[in-house]
Amino acid sequence: MKVRVIVTLKNGVLDPQGRAIHHALEGLGFTGVNDVRAGRVIELDVADTTSDAALDEMCSKLLANMVIENYRIEKAA
Repeated sequence: MKVRVIVTLKNGVLDPQGRAIHHALEGLGFTGVNDVRAGRVIELDVADTTSDAALDEMCSKLLANMVIENYRIEKAA
C-alpha cells in the first residue's frame, strides 16, 4: 500500500525556508503571493496489513517533530 505523509510546520513556528521562497518569488516578479510555508512529503510503501495506528506511531516517533510540526497521512486509492 502506498502512503504519503505530509509534514508541515505548526502555525506560529518561524519558517525561514518559506520566507526565502517568498522573497525569491517576489524577486522574480511574481505578485499576489501573501505567504509561503515549506514542508516535506514522505512516501512509504507498506504492507497492506499495516494499521492506521502503526502509521500514526511512525509519524509521531520519527517522521515528524511533534514539538514544531504537524503531519497528515494520505493513503493512495
